[in-house]
Amino acid sequence: MSISYTLEKKGIFSKYRPASNIYIRYETTTANNMNAKAAFCEKNTHQLPAPAKGKNGKVPVFRTLGPITDLEKHLPPEWWKSLFNSLYLKTDGDVVENPLNTAREVDLLIQLCGIKPSDELLDLCCGQGRHSLEIAKRGFENVIGIDRSRFLIRLAKKRARQMQLRVNFSEGDARRFKLPESSRDCIFMMGNSFGYFERVEDDLAVLQECKRVLKSDGKMLLDLVDGDWMRKHFEPRSWEWINNNHFVCRERSLSADGKRVVCREVIVHAERGVLADQFYAERLYTFQEIEELLAQVGFIDICSHGNVTPDSPRNQDLGMMAKRLFTTARAPKKIRTAVEWPRTQAPARIAVLLGDPRLPDRVKRGGNFNQEDFETVQRMKDALGKLKKFQFETIDDHRTLFKRLLDNPPDFVFNLCDEGFYNNAFHELHVPALLELLNIPYSGAGPACLGLCYNKSQVRAIADALDIPVPLESYIDPSEQGARLPSIFPALLKPNCGDSSLGITQQAVVYNAEELMAQIDRLRILVPGIPILVQEFLQGPEYTVGLIGNPNRFEVLPILEVDYSSLPEDLPKILSYESKWEPSSLYWSDLRYKRANLDEEARRSLIDYSEILFERLECRDFARFDFRADSQGTIKLLEANPNPGWCWDGKMNLMAGMRELDYSEFIGLVLNAAFERIYGKQQ
Repeated sequence: MSISYTLEKKGIFSKYRPASNIYIRYETTTANNMNAKAAFCEKNTHQLPAPAKGKNGKVPVFRTLGPITDLEKHLPPEWWKSLFNSLYLKTDGDVVENPLNTAREVDLLIQLCGIKPSDELLDLCCGQGRHSLEIAKRGFENVIGIDRSRFLIRLAKKRARQMQLRVNFSEGDARRFKLPESSRDCIFMMGNSFGYFERVEDDLAVLQECKRVLKSDGKMLLDLVDGDWMRKHFEPRSWEWINNNHFVCRERSLSADGKRVVCREVIVHAERGVLADQFYAERLYTFQEIEELLAQVGFIDICSHGNVTPDSPRNQDLGMMAKRLFTTARAPKKIRTAVEWPRTQAPARIAVLLGDPRLPDRVKRGGNFNQEDFETVQRMKDALGKLKKFQFETIDDHRTLFKRLLDNPPDFVFNLCDEGFYNNAFHELHVPALLELLNIPYSGAGPACLGLCYNKSQVRAIADALDIPVPLESYIDPSEQGARLPSIFPALLKPNCGDSSLGITQQAVVYNAEELMAQIDRLRILVPGIPILVQEFLQGPEYTVGLIGNPNRFEVLPILEVDYSSLPEDLPKILSYESKWEPSSLYWSDLRYKRANLDEEARRSLIDYSEILFERLECRDFARFDFRADSQGTIKLLEANPNPGWCWDGKMNLMAGMRELDYSEFIGLVLNAAFERIYGKQQ
């Protein structure tokens, strides 16, 4: 149960909390004496709920712990999750909301790292975005800011809008942030944002992630407390007025191992009383120690540029910001290989599982495998032949599949059977289900993911729940005799369950009720018993995002855009069945693909949406996500594709080519993602 508190100007007040059997007693002598004493064990204080507003709508006085002997004992392991809020901007505002400091630090950043306006920059632990916005004001075009604090990120976005600056801010953990490998020219961590974690291993993880995201020879700048100086000069106790209404009392001590300085702040409002009693800490690195850490990760050309002392109008207790080291380092050259196998004991014999060319396949042209399908398989085999480390065998006879796998199981299955078991797309999930029954490791998505993603309306519902924009849509059950008319024309009709654009032809786009009913009748004949989706027809640019890897270790391929510019005006601009299976169609001959030209905010949103869906839908190893903009420019999800097309001329390989990967390298990356997921990273 919650307890209300009142603070009298003098005397004694008390409350009994039945839920925890604690009797709480506070003593005060005068209104200005903030040394409240708790008459119960300190650890029980943390069990108390935050006080609710009273009947008069006012917030009661905040409880403090009173005097304590060991600051470190009260330090939350993840204190940084809640500390950086509006109070932080008050207590540290003389330094971190000081334009003069920000301008000087950005001057140093540009000078020390030699960055250019066209460079791709990451402001890691960006806080309220002061450095990102300052550098954007100077004409730098490609700036991203990432921070753990939702409050500070929202404030940064608000300021960017007010200043009309295009900086992309997002929430993220410095140990695992969602940016493609080798995508940034420079990463900077300003304002003493390094060393917050309880373990050194977490600091190493931050540097590892930075190295991953930096391009070859990319620059890193760390602005962190001078550990030597702070260890000798920190103030054990201080207090200062931070404005006309607030003052803060601080206590500091070294941790038991002498490696961190632990701080306590009690923030008080002159009329409302105590606002916060909070703890935080920072690891004290010397230059030699941070140099060793950077070198351990693989950074080179590590250099100290001396101390930086901030300007402060209060000029009282500067705390951790008083003396800081500016340290730069350079990422090593990255040599791209076709595939880096995770360990020496990786599987030696790999079975490549394909569709069965002996059986009908209703999706393909004429209902059977064609010459182009055999050419596609041969190109895949040629690409695998370049991966010399392993022995590959092809399995494509579905009638003997179970016996073959049972009698002579391979070490690993590279599952490229996107046709489905017995070439039935509805049974694509049966292939990994069979492999799981036989306990054979395999690449790609599992049965549950494939079954879920085959139902387009379910994927749309999940995306909508995740606040990912989706098209307006109506669902027509096969048993319905009529149809609900869409609220807007033109509309796009497609089967709710299907693959390879089956049922999506030039007639799928309808402009009135008569065309709508005619197309529904055609689909009921083509895919009987399958629900039909009636969606708003999105007519803006169409994009594809390709991911290789697994959560927290994605390779994001360059985003693809469909180029409809050569398509005749009388044909609806869609990726139709004809574009994939009918060589005589203009869709086949006139459609092109190009690298998308997106602003950073749109690009980042598409990647974020894709990574969220990848994880929520439980995709594995690689996946493709298709999006398209509406007439207002809002980009909406079209489809999620686990185990997407692996063909040499498919979207995934086209995007890999834009990353300067050849076909064998693309296939190798998918295999590597599966091996890493199953067997673990190389030690």
